[in-house]
Amino acid sequence: MKAEQEPSNPGPVTFRAEILRTGKNTTGIEVPAVILESLGGGKRPLIWVTLKEYTFRGAVGSMGGRPMIPLSAANRKAAKVEGGEQLEITIKFDLEPRSVDPPGDLKAALIDAGLLEAFRKTAPSMQKEYVRQVEDAKASETRQRRIARIRAKLAAGK
Repeated sequence: MKAEQEPSNPGPVTFRAEILRTGKNTTGIEVPAVILESLGGGKRPLIWVTLKEYTFRGAVGSMGGRPMIPLSAANRKAAKVEGGEQLEITIKFDLEPRSVDPPGDLKAALIDAGLLEAFRKTAPSMQKEYVRQVEDAKASETRQRRIARIRAKLAAGK
């Protein structure tokens, strides 16, 4: 992180907003420019988000040119919220390192192929997706196929 991107106010910021339906099953929360500026950390900061009593890690992204916090179905369910709902949102600049620990068989396969460092260099969201693909496999054969596919992607630099 560059010095000019350090948060100017790392304390929590609370604002009221609507959970916007952005597609068939996608939602997001628009972050007002004044809130984003007071938070510091640039236009796409990594943040902690609190909706009602539920807190999760996220990032401000851009949807249709507007600063938005994507809100997954899993996070909506955990927070007990839905699209169209108005509520208070608290965000806080996230200064903690983000890392994902791959399951043992994926980690062993990556080490064996010399690709663990390549895995670590991918974005945390991509690391989580790789782990999800492996952990969601119901059959051992599917799990092994997915591990092989992940190794191939990392070896190709993707």
